[in-house]
Amino acid sequence: MDSQAAYVHYCANETVNGVEFQYTPDVGAVPLVADMSSNFLSKPVEVSKHSCIYAGLQKNLGPAGTCVSILSPEFANGKNEMKICPTYCSWKTCADNGSMYNTPPCFTLYVMGEYLKFTKKMGGVTHWAEQSDKKSGMIYRAIDESDGFYSAPVEKQSRSRMNVPFTIMGDDDALTKKFLEGAKKMKLYTLAGHRSVGGCRASLYNGMPFEGVEALYDYMKSFMDENRK
Repeated sequence: MDSQAAYVHYCANETVNGVEFQYTPDVGAVPLVADMSSNFLSKPVEVSKHSCIYAGLQKNLGPAGTCVSILSPEFANGKNEMKICPTYCSWKTCADNGSMYNTPPCFTLYVMGEYLKFTKKMGGVTHWAEQSDKKSGMIYRAIDESDGFYSAPVEKQSRSRMNVPFTIMGDDDALTKKFLEGAKKMKLYTLAGHRSVGGCRASLYNGMPFEGVEALYDYMKSFMDENRK
């Protein structure tokens, strides 16, 4: 890695292909910037190792429309801002004005506040980490124990706990369509994979109750039993 780099940026969880960092990258003295939009609040984070963490609320923290930013002091002092940086995008301006330089999205912040209270009541981020491991572990178990009927296209050490992609019998198109149609009858929706990769994908964000994951697990097992050749 170039020790003279201005910063290193990584995406903590990639939703389309279902890939997640299970560790914090070691970049030495280079500022580390992380996009945690899709797994923020799903596990503890080594905040001190980052110069900037940003995350959209819409996956695990509240309604769409607001971005959480956690900045180190040197990233919030404005010294590295380009002259063309719009005032609205200035971290220094935002910090100096207590995030109130412009009218904030009040309802979105209110909902986030209520969700954070709920999170604290449930035991903090550790609670969501345990739930995420439990939910994703159940679906990956259905895949790994299927003897090839289901396949996960991601190495085990890089598997996402938020987004679980899988294919059926080598990405058989007819079986996939049958699976998706049958899932709707079980009130299991939006299981189609991203249009760029196809297959199936189960998203298991904090808002997905464990009962829903159990229903998907049971359906995957029964569908396999009925359609295995």
